[in-house]
Formats: sequence, structure tokens, C-alpha cells
Amino acid sequence: MNQAVRRVWVAVVALMAIVLGATTYIQFFAADSLNNNALNNRQLIANYGQPRGAILVDGEPVAESVKNSDGSQFDYRRVYHNADLYSGLTGYYSFASGATQLESSQETTLAGTSDSQFFDRLVNLFTGGSDQGANVALTIDPKIQQAAYNALPNNFKGSVVVTEPKTGKILAMVSKPSYDTNLMAVQSTAQLEKNKAALSEQKNVALNWNAAVYDRVSPGSSFKLLDLVAGLETGDFKVDGEYDNSPDWTPPGTDKKLANFDHGSCASRPNKAPLKFIVAQSCNTPFAKTVQKIGQDKMTEVTERFGFNAKPKDLGLAPTSKSVWPDEDMSAANLAYSSIGQYDVQATTLQMNMVAMGIANDGVLMKPQLIQEVTNPNLQVLESFKAEKIGDVTTKKVANDVTELMKQPPLSGTAMQAQVPGVELAAKTGTAQIGDTGRVHAWITGFAPADDPEVAITVNVQNISYEESQGLTSTIMNKVERAVFDK
Repeated sequence: MNQAVRRVWVAVVALMAIVLGATTYIQFFAADSLNNNALNNRQLIANYGQPRGAILVDGEPVAESVKNSDGSQFDYRRVYHNADLYSGLTGYYSFASGATQLESSQETTLAGTSDSQFFDRLVNLFTGGSDQGANVALTIDPKIQQAAYNALPNNFKGSVVVTEPKTGKILAMVSKPSYDTNLMAVQSTAQLEKNKAALSEQKNVALNWNAAVYDRVSPGSSFKLLDLVAGLETGDFKVDGEYDNSPDWTPPGTDKKLANFDHGSCASRPNKAPLKFIVAQSCNTPFAKTVQKIGQDKMTEVTERFGFNAKPKDLGLAPTSKSVWPDEDMSAANLAYSSIGQYDVQATTLQMNMVAMGIANDGVLMKPQLIQEVTNPNLQVLESFKAEKIGDVTTKKVANDVTELMKQPPLSGTAMQAQVPGVELAAKTGTAQIGDTGRVHAWITGFAPADDPEVAITVNVQNISYEESQGLTSTIMNKVERAVFDK
């Protein structure tokens, strides 16, 4: 081989290596960044027309791609089944408006471009096959999901979260008002704008977030569960102890009185009362006084163990909010009102469910999770549920002591309407006042069966009159329990 031929041969080999290297890089290593580039309309159109993976509940699709037969520029369209029931979980996948919730967080999996599907794409590259998205199966129990949705009144704004305390599986997560996600998945831009405008006019409809993990309001007396954990740990509360139950109390540094509820049963024991009675009737003054002894630092430590002041991780739903225990140096008065879930204390429905989960599971808080399994089109399992521990939020003894106290509201106190015959319930209600408006945020959080919990249930209904709130969340919890335990 003469010198000229050798140089040409080396140049050709080098060029081939460069082309192959560039192709490999673009096809596999740079694919995600190129596909997600906002300027890449060609890829967006290509992705939107591909057979996207389904989102499944109990083996049935609640979101799937269906072949178009109307001459559309897209081969497939996204269809949602029982959309109002699952809108807060699936979100929507729209050519003009992007994607939300699981459609967004599971984008690469549903589109078939995730790392776990690398070899599937490699095989398709050489065989000429088309890439298909993987299916995402959820932990949701459809019966419990439906019961929770039906139990929430249509004319109120509220959420229900049901979890499995021992594993962290989310069995139900619903909010009202809801909407039909199919209206956001239409392929006509003009029709989409009309639909979006109509939905935006509906009061309290959350198109772009899940209210159960994003909306946060004062938790009221449901927050007292954290006071109990802190007080039992310090010894300032004892399960069989008695505490001053004055009808009202003026914290140091203010002339504003903090009082027990005027229409409640706390007034029947105006001096000292057993802690079980105090919890059952949700008396305010014993908690406000005792938390002065417990102190803000201890309350901060306990609340943050349960997840306050941090956003939930890897939930697959976004945006999320961190629930708040105030981090400023609080006055005695502000600490008192914080102890009863008022002042600047704020919580999401999921957060108060996590409080119940940690107590139910002997002081061990498991990570809430929505995804049960991911499978490729050949039914090969790419990912499966694995329970994850967040941390130890208290000791087993303290958790069991709080459970004993939580049995009292359903037996003889503020949560009696939540009790289902044959199912022992541990629960705590809350009614958070909204300034001087006469309106409240209503809560209940708890678990059942109390001594061997299978589910933790939390209900929040926002901005209603006190009259509307009476027994409402307990009644909702009762209906969910009946679905869980086939009662």
C-alpha cells in the first residue's frame, strides 16, 4: 500500500469512527437533553404521536394512548378514564400545554426514553421496531379511591389521603373540586384554549397541582398529636396524668385570651381533667400551657421528624408544599396558638396523614409512594415497589401511648361519628378558625384498626362555616373506613 492510499484509508476510518461516535452519543447519551429541549418542536410532535405507556390502577388503564382514526396529524391521542377521580394523580399530557403530575414526572418512562429502556431502544434501532413507552402501575386501591371521592361533598373544597402505614403505599388520594383531564388533552389548540378558559372559571379547580400535596392550611387541633408526642417524650404529659383545664388562659406578654371551645364538653371539667378526657374533647388550654414547658426547640425537633419544614421527596406529584412549623423565635402567645395548630402553623393533607402513619407504625415513618410497578411492552418488570423508611419519629412506647389517647375521640369525644362498628379507630379531629370570619378548616386524621393498623386516613375540608363543619370530616372518614373494611 503506497503512502497516498494509506493516508486516505486512515482518513476514512477516522471519519467513520467520528460518525459512529456522534451517532451513538446523540442516540443514547444526549437523547434526553435533546428530546426535552423547548426548541425541539420536531421531537415534541414525534413524541406526542407515539404510543405512550399507560398509567394503571388495579391492572386497568386510567390513562392510555389510543390510535387516532380521524385523519389527525398525530397517530395517537391521550385518553383518560374516570378522569375526575384520578385527575390529581395522572395530571394531563397536552401537546400545547405540556404535562403535569405523573404524566410529567414519569415522562421518560411513559415515552420509552428512560435509562431502564436503553436495551429495548437498542434492539429497535437494529430491528427497525418502534419505541414504545412502559406502563406505570399505581399503588391506588380503586374501591377506596372511589369511596373517598364519593364521600367528599361536591360543593366543598377538600382532600382525602389514605395510606398503608407499614409500607407507605398510597391507597387513595382525591380532591374536590376535580375536572376532566380529557379537556386538557385535546389536540386542537383552539379547542384547548376554550376548555382551559372554561375550567379556569370554575371555583377552586386546580389544573396544575394536586391539592392534597400542595394546598396547606392551619391544621387546628389535629396538630395536638405532635404536642402529645413531644410531651410524652419530655415527661410533661403522662397518659394517666391530670392537667389544669381552665376555660380560658391568657399567655404571658399578651392580653388575648386563649379559650376552650365554647360549645364543647371541656367546660364540664373546668379545673383539673384527665389527659384522656382532654384529648377526647380537644380542650385547648391544657395543651397551650404544657407546650410552654415543652418549649419551641423540642416542638421544632418533633415536627421536623414527621416531615414539617421539608417537601415530600420522590412522590411523582408536583408542585408540592412543605408544611410549616414556624422557625422564628416565637413569643409565649404565638407558641401557645401554634400548639393548637393555629398562628403560622400550616399543613397539607398528606403531611397530617404522615403524622398518623408514624404513630400507627410504632414510631417508624415510611416514605409515601404511588408507584407499584413499571413494566415494558413485553411485560418485563423494570421497577417494582420497595418500602422505604424515612426515619424513627418517636419511640414505640410513645407511639403506643399516643394511640391509646387517640382511641378516646371516637369512643366518647369529637370523632364519635367516625367510629365504624367492629373496627377500633384511633383518630384526632381539628377545627382551625380562619381569623374572625366565622369560617374554619375542618380536619380528622387517624388509623384503623387502632392496635394493628392497616390504613391511615386523613380528611381536610377547607373554608367552610362552623355549622357545616360539625361532624363532616368524621362522617367522611366513616365512609372511607367502611370501604376499606367492607362494612
